[in-house]
Amino acid sequence: MAVALLAVLFFVYLIFAFRRQLLELWRLNRLCQKTLEKIPGPPSIPILGAAHLFKWNNQEIIVAVRLMTSDFSEQLENWGREHLLNNNSYYGLMKVWVGPVPLIFCGLHESIRPILESTTNISKPNQYDIISEWIGTGLLTSTNAKWHRRRKLLTPTFHFNILQGYHDVFVRQGEILADVVAKEEGFFDLFPYIKRCALDIICETAMGTSIHSQTGGNNEYVQAVQKLSAIIWDYERFPWLWLKPIWYLSGIGFEFNRLVNLTNDFTRKVIADRKRAMEEDGLIAGNGGDPKKEKLAFLDLLLRMQHESQLSDEDIREEVDTFMFEGHDTTSSGIGFTIWWLGQSPEAQIKVHEELDNLFGDSDRLPTPDDLKQMVYLEKCVKEALRLTPSVPLIARKLAEDVTIGETKLPEGLTVVVVPVTTARDPRYWERPEDFYPEHFDTEKVAARNPYSYIPFSAGPRNCIGQKFAVLEEKAVLSWIFRRYKVESEEPFPANRPLPEIILKPSNGFRVRLTKR
Repeated sequence: MAVALLAVLFFVYLIFAFRRQLLELWRLNRLCQKTLEKIPGPPSIPILGAAHLFKWNNQEIIVAVRLMTSDFSEQLENWGREHLLNNNSYYGLMKVWVGPVPLIFCGLHESIRPILESTTNISKPNQYDIISEWIGTGLLTSTNAKWHRRRKLLTPTFHFNILQGYHDVFVRQGEILADVVAKEEGFFDLFPYIKRCALDIICETAMGTSIHSQTGGNNEYVQAVQKLSAIIWDYERFPWLWLKPIWYLSGIGFEFNRLVNLTNDFTRKVIADRKRAMEEDGLIAGNGGDPKKEKLAFLDLLLRMQHESQLSDEDIREEVDTFMFEGHDTTSSGIGFTIWWLGQSPEAQIKVHEELDNLFGDSDRLPTPDDLKQMVYLEKCVKEALRLTPSVPLIARKLAEDVTIGETKLPEGLTVVVVPVTTARDPRYWERPEDFYPEHFDTEKVAARNPYSYIPFSAGPRNCIGQKFAVLEEKAVLSWIFRRYKVESEEPFPANRPLPEIILKPSNGFRVRLTKR
């Protein structure tokens, strides 16, 4: 009797707590049943949608229902090949019902372009709300007028000349990475080393603070950032955590709040200390020189423009934390996958070695900005790795207005998911779509290609503001690895299948063997 009463009370709580969302879902569900009827996709049944088709392996059953593991990743890939790449008559659209929730996936440039080039449909779906609780409503999570204002404000902080000021950080931390992995023998997982390198780079470039995580400084802030990323991913894939009683009774909600407070307080202290120091040196409110000619952290640039742009300290905290969140996992993924692909592509790796040897010979000198410009083939390898394994595997938008693609009208309120990896395998534009082939990025081939067939940094008004930063960082770090080592990957694709989490990651780490050259 008591159990039944608790069940009834819990059911009533669900209806009350989610009444607005349930009404919106009911409206959208009824509308989509008709308007999306002809769009191809896996078969669905009432209530469960396509969930009954999801593949689970034994490990998943033991640890509970893991939504994004190797089997499920492979299944999504197969659905994409069947319904996105092989169905041009529907402009690369695929419909998947996740329970009662309809999702539309866009896999070809014909369907991707109307979504990403829109200046109205720029809102992220509700699943981003958990990220906002950590980083606030900065450039990643804000929308409408606030997003437009912040984007306009922050664009100058990623000017190429300002990025050159970060060059010393990139090359210094890349050299440390090449030093610390020298002790490894045989096959080992390189990914933890790369993540620590990227975290050191982002802390120094974003906040002007050195945390020395590569050389043993595993401080509380570093641990908190890593734990928060893991909790956010758990929240995204385990819907029961969306229920506040379960979120807090499990202890996860309290731990999340503790970590958010810790990281936010750390950032606030850095901002206050740096602001005080800059005021004492007369570097705030336009008293300094041209920021394009100075070596300033991202935080310094925001403090310099604070007065005229009416930014509060909390506004600055949001953008610094956004830079931290977006900047370390994405570049870790990009660097790791480039090394992993080259480790299974001997011919391409030889060309990288030859290019670097022509630049540096036997010297162990630091790369200059001009050296990075001349690493043309290495940059092609970075881009090719991002084509096959984009750091951000899915780009989601919640439609603020109807969008018509071909003869299909996608209704306002629908969540649309752009799949960069599918358009990047479109055989109309890629000579060897399934292979790691850096020559895809020869100048004449790029010029002949539809720009929306390659979107690892998204596209349109909400594209990645830090894409030049990312490519420069990756080239600087990768140059150190391949100047010193020959790389061999233990598990090539598809054995080490990439997993589409918030950031794309390998299922078994980046296990490589490094041989000194």
